Amino acid sequence: MRKFLLWGLAAAFTMLLTLAVFFPASWMGQMLETQTAGRISLGDAQGSVWSGSAFIGAAASSKDPVAALLPGRFSWRLSPMILLGSLDLQLENPEVLAQPITVTGSWSQWQIGPGTLRLPADGLAGLGAPLNTIGFSGQMQLVWSQLLVQMDGKQVAMQGQMQLQMNEMASRLSFIKPLGAYQLQMDWHGQLADVNLKTVKGPLLLSGSGRLDHGRLQFSGKADAEKGQEEKLANLLSLLGQRRNEGGKNIIALEFTQ
Repeated sequence: MRKFLLWGLAAAFTMLLTLAVFFPASWMGQMLETQTAGRISLGDAQGSVWSGSAFIGAAASSKDPVAALLPGRFSWRLSPMILLGSLDLQLENPEVLAQPITVTGSWSQWQIGPGTLRLPADGLAGLGAPLNTIGFSGQMQLVWSQLLVQMDGKQVAMQGQMQLQMNEMASRLSFIKPLGAYQLQMDWHGQLADVNLKTVKGPLLLSGSGRLDHGRLQFSGKADAEKGQEEKLANLLSLLGQRRNEGGKNIIALEFTQ
């Protein structure tokens, strides 16, 4: 009887080990969707949990029923030490990542190494009106220093700084190209982020500040044109917001709530 139990335990252990080694990559997608409350999804996952690849997309919203996939295919390598509570993950995608991203930590807290993620400017349309009407194009990249991410109950909290750099921006509604270059700074404190927008160069001048609170954005700012460009940008400015007088000068008020 004792020998039978030992053989049974050995067989069970072997089965579990085999399952662990060959966990399908689709399981990674299920875990990711669970951890992000369905905000991020994987497509066409191939390989295993330990070494695989997939497309990454944002889950569909009520305003944008089609999930917006990032360009290229992401590949990952995950250390089996995660089974003992130690996370060591490397993520690559030459089409959008300037260098591989490393993620280390435990089951509930992760350190994300510095990185740069190139983003399609047409993704701004997903934020709704008036950005979907303006139809921005250009070069965008999200840059961050090391980030600390941890589970706060069932929510994800983050500490660190991000900067969205928008260069050579243009609009299908304006013959002036480019309209300018801009920086959006995000300082994360848990589930909140302070947001600040500034213009690097014009002729379209944008500025403002706001807050991301549990995924909801509140932003207040203004839009203006460089001196001598007011008439050329008048139609585009009128689409961005309501006109108001500030210091004896007419500007466009930018108010955005999602």
